[in-house]
Amino acid sequence: QVQLVESGGGLVQAGDSLRLSCEAIGRTFSRYNMGWFRRASGKEPEYERDFVAVTTSGGTTYYADSVKGRFTISRDNAKKTLYLQMDSLKPEDTAVYYCAASTEPYAPTVWRQYDYWGQGTQVTVSS
Repeated sequence: QVQLVESGGGLVQAGDSLRLSCEAIGRTFSRYNMGWFRRASGKEPEYERDFVAVTTSGGTTYYADSVKGRFTISRDNAKKTLYLQMDSLKPEDTAVYYCAASTEPYAPTVWRQYDYWGQGTQVTVSS
């Protein structure tokens, strides 16, 4: 089991950068595939979240087309921390961002494939 705590959200202007962090509390962080998801305000149903990026336990990364080239996912297994570097932010990136851990044997890109979730951190990008 693992607990996840996100940080680093905030209010920025379009074109700015932010780095989100997700600290894992547990002993087996390196074995999980780790992903970032987001949910925009008003999106229904509330339990659905949009895929942003994933890094596998082996270090392979995948991105949603909407963030490819602007966002970078990375992990530091020694620090048990997941990161999301977000550059060239756009107003449409405004959302609550969640990190999640999956025990699936491949790179999951759908929210229901993840077992553990953080509480989320708000990112707001003004135009």
